[in-house]
Amino acid sequence: MNKKSIVYLLVFALVAVACATEAAEEEVTVEDEHDHESTLEQVQERGFLKCGVSGSAVAFSETQADGSVTGIDADYCYAVAAAIFGDYSKVEFTALTAAERFTALSAGEVDLLVRNTTWTQSRDTELGNDFGPTTYYDGQQLMGRNSDGLSASSTLKDIDGLRVCTNAGTTTEKNITEGARLAGAAIELVTVEAFPEAMEKFKAGECDLVTTDGSGLVGNRAKEGALNDWAIFPASPISKEPLGPVYRSNDSQWADIVNWTVYATFIADEYGVGRANVDSFDYDANPEMGRLMGKNDGELQTVMGLSADAFYNVIKQVGNYDEIYSKNLNPVGLYREGSANAPWTEGGLIYAPPAR
Repeated sequence: MNKKSIVYLLVFALVAVACATEAAEEEVTVEDEHDHESTLEQVQERGFLKCGVSGSAVAFSETQADGSVTGIDADYCYAVAAAIFGDYSKVEFTALTAAERFTALSAGEVDLLVRNTTWTQSRDTELGNDFGPTTYYDGQQLMGRNSDGLSASSTLKDIDGLRVCTNAGTTTEKNITEGARLAGAAIELVTVEAFPEAMEKFKAGECDLVTTDGSGLVGNRAKEGALNDWAIFPASPISKEPLGPVYRSNDSQWADIVNWTVYATFIADEYGVGRANVDSFDYDANPEMGRLMGKNDGELQTVMGLSADAFYNVIKQVGNYDEIYSKNLNPVGLYREGSANAPWTEGGLIYAPPAR
């Protein structure tokens, strides 16, 4: 090869390297620009909310035959979409197992996780997540058969020597392991990926007991119509399970939007404002509701990046907390009266900061 050819090859190589470097830098720049967008900007640009749910949690999020998702968790996904877009239907649901939910959230596969997920210290501090307001106060219980000598008055001591089914990677698994040990009960723990599998094993007799949040047990018992044989115990749950929305840390605007969407349903419930009377309510006589609905002081919503009537759209299209709760949970036998999910004015824990 002569000297001229060598020079040409060297020049060509340098140009190729330069072009590749420029392309790589451009690609990184584009990615970086997208990474720097807030969650709200990404959601608005995309045109819909990506919400992670269970898809198989009775009364919380159930995927129907037509692909729609129903339940209290699903309704809070719809509520956030209504606040952002003025259209509750702009949601794409992703069914996630307990094991994959946090990974999906941190990876950006979903914008919001509303998947009957318990707020705990480690999840709050170690996983890069933040938790929104609790939408359902729950507690873990067990379900077994009356025919096996179990009843609503049974305790953890009564599960000694029994096989217990639950799903892996959950607070449920940890709670029952710890609770049985403290009660002096030796159990055989059988774990599966998703709770419906645990229920199938229980129904097939492969497990003596099944355990999860009390709401899940009540829902599954009602769904199966086995009320006369399946007993839920102990009377006092073995744990605290505050359930609510979860989002990635370090995005205060997105946190404000999710939090105040939930709070808007609480406050509307306090005032008795729901889908039927949101257009006829006397906002002049109740200025806090006026501020929340954007009738006055609309900047409270606009400074969050939403329209002034964002929460009006939530109540009009999805409903207040009592409407959301009653529609989804009453049919399976879960009622607010006398529970932690009653309004704070009636001895419950459902409470919101003032809209001011």
